[in-house]
Amino acid sequence: MDYGETIERIYQQLLLEKNYGQVAGYIPELATVDSEKFGVCLIDRRNHCYSAGDWQEQFSIQSIIKVVTLSLAYQKLDAQLWQRVGVEPSGTPFNNLSRLEHDYGIPRNPFSNAGAIVVCDVLMELFSDPREVVITMLRTLAADEDIHFTRAIAESEKSEGYRNMALAYFMKSMGNIKHEVEDVLDFYFDVCSIAVNCEQLARIFMYLAKHGRSADDRHSYLSRGQAKRINAIMLTCGFYDEAGDFAFRVGLPGKSGVGGGIVAVMPGEFSLSVWSPRLNEKGNSYRGLRFLEHFTDATEQTIF
Repeated sequence: MDYGETIERIYQQLLLEKNYGQVAGYIPELATVDSEKFGVCLIDRRNHCYSAGDWQEQFSIQSIIKVVTLSLAYQKLDAQLWQRVGVEPSGTPFNNLSRLEHDYGIPRNPFSNAGAIVVCDVLMELFSDPREVVITMLRTLAADEDIHFTRAIAESEKSEGYRNMALAYFMKSMGNIKHEVEDVLDFYFDVCSIAVNCEQLARIFMYLAKHGRSADDRHSYLSRGQAKRINAIMLTCGFYDEAGDFAFRVGLPGKSGVGGGIVAVMPGEFSLSVWSPRLNEKGNSYRGLRFLEHFTDATEQTIF
């Protein structure tokens, strides 16, 4: 299928519509981003690239990185990982504390903030330099060295990260954080600060469209069964308490970030990234969700 015409048509259509929502102003550095930026990129199984708009401008990956950190931990620990973090949708906002208290410090899933903090703690056990492992994986999957941590964004998140501190200290009190809380949070804020563009993001996530293998087939990161399970968690938990609505409207495994990025995959077919910084009340890109719904309706490419 030639996706280029469909992407361009939907992109132009959405430019004519009102762009609702607000940028993530609670993170000071993200509040300065141009709210009208809009980029799209799709990489298909034959490594063809289709794009529109601001697809080569970098933005903050934010919670999308949680899929990559989860993959690294799952690759090493397999089912043992689920002793520390669950795989159930939470039905609550991404930084909710009450559910964590109810579950005795075991996060419902690895894409909540609490779950991702636990995964970061796990990676600090598994690797002597987990930051280098994460950034190397991203650069290798994207076949691009121009992917970096963004110190200003990491420091900005840390300056306002009180809820994340509360989550981490609570889990520490329940025995589910092994390292010093400040060290774990520094690592967590750093990986969330990484800058990518739409093409880099789409290429990175081809490993979940290709059942665990990189876009160029040169690297294997997950078994086929592990890739299936990561995609399943993306479908059920990838959009905080809007995951069910995303599955209903779009019908693809995906993950969002409060930097305005969304990535979605059609296993065996493509990886598709969208960036638009205005977020809806659930913390997901308003225009990104609209684009993906129109795209799957137009192409009839969904997992259902």
